[in-house]
Amino acid sequence: MKVKDADILIVPGYTNSGPEHWQTRWQSKLSTARRVEQTEWTKPVREDWTASVANAVNEAERPVVLVAHSLGVAAAVQAIPQFRKPIAGAFFVAPPDVSNPEIRPRHLMTFGPYSRDPLPFPSIVIASRNDPFCAFDVAEDIAAAWGSLFIDAGEAGHLNQDAGFGPWPEGSMTFAKFLTELKEP
Repeated sequence: MKVKDADILIVPGYTNSGPEHWQTRWQSKLSTARRVEQTEWTKPVREDWTASVANAVNEAERPVVLVAHSLGVAAAVQAIPQFRKPIAGAFFVAPPDVSNPEIRPRHLMTFGPYSRDPLPFPSIVIASRNDPFCAFDVAEDIAAAWGSLFIDAGEAGHLNQDAGFGPWPEGSMTFAKFLTELKEP
């Protein structure tokens, strides 16, 4: 699949992705990419966030490829039952452990628990060994349950701008390869 053949939905996490975040950079470079906007970025409400993701998917004109980071992963996965359009694939980066009672801010737990059912589309989960929002083994277990290809990003923090992942060329190359392997659903 090529970029022109897909609606690429950028699904940021808690507080949105800033101007130097890899998601924002990718959005500006991918001609068919658009951001799933949330009404409230700093006080996420599961029902609102999942509805926003579902609406974006259901309004798509081409097969959808999700590119979600952090809480955006949780919102996208929780929205799956509301999708009326097929998903070609999902690129999930740094999913938070929304079942961990120690997670902060605490309202992120309202996005859990994750479904343990296999995802109905191809997916990749990329996780860091020192992500403060999810233990590596938890991310690996989530990916296995979903049937996702799991990629170990090493010690990369939360794979966001604060951890030094503005441009993130390795992620861009991984996404490009993933995209070329997708088939129209």
